[in-house]
Amino acid sequence: MAREKGRKLVAQNRRARHDYHIDDTYEAGIVLTGTEVKSLRAGRASLIDGFAQVKDGEVWLENVHIPEYAQGTWTNHSARRPRKLLLHREEIARLIGKTQEAGRTLVPLSLYFSEGHAKVEIALARGKRSYDKRRDIAEREAKRDMERALRRRR
Repeated sequence: MAREKGRKLVAQNRRARHDYHIDDTYEAGIVLTGTEVKSLRAGRASLIDGFAQVKDGEVWLENVHIPEYAQGTWTNHSARRPRKLLLHREEIARLIGKTQEAGRTLVPLSLYFSEGHAKVEIALARGKRSYDKRRDIAEREAKRDMERALRRRR
C-alpha cells in the first residue's frame, strides 16, 4: 500500500481560539488502537471539551471523542479513553514548567494525518475573559466593515 502524502485534517477545535489566548503550539504524535485509526480515517472525531495534561512525565490527551468504528467487533475501543501523546523529553519538561503557572492549560487545536501518521496539534493557552472575547469580535467586525468599504470604493 502506498504511503499517504501531505496533511489530511480530521477534526478542528475552533472554539479553542475563541476561548483561549494561544501562547505556544506543539505537534505531537498520538498512540491509537486499530479501530481508532479506522474511525479517524473515516473523518469522525470531536475535540470539543478535550484537554491535555502531564502525568508522571507523560502527556495524556483526555476527553477527546473518537466514536467506535462501525465495523469493529469486540476489539472496539471506548470513545473517550485517555490517549498518550508522543513528544520529545525537552518539550515535556518545558510543558511541565509552563502548565504549573497559574491559568495555563493545554488544549487540542486540530487532529490530522501527516504523512500517514496521526498527529494532534496542542496549544499552551490562557483562558480569555468575556470582555476579551467581546473586544476580539468587535475588532473582527470593524476589519470586515473596512474591507467592505474599500471594496465598494473600487
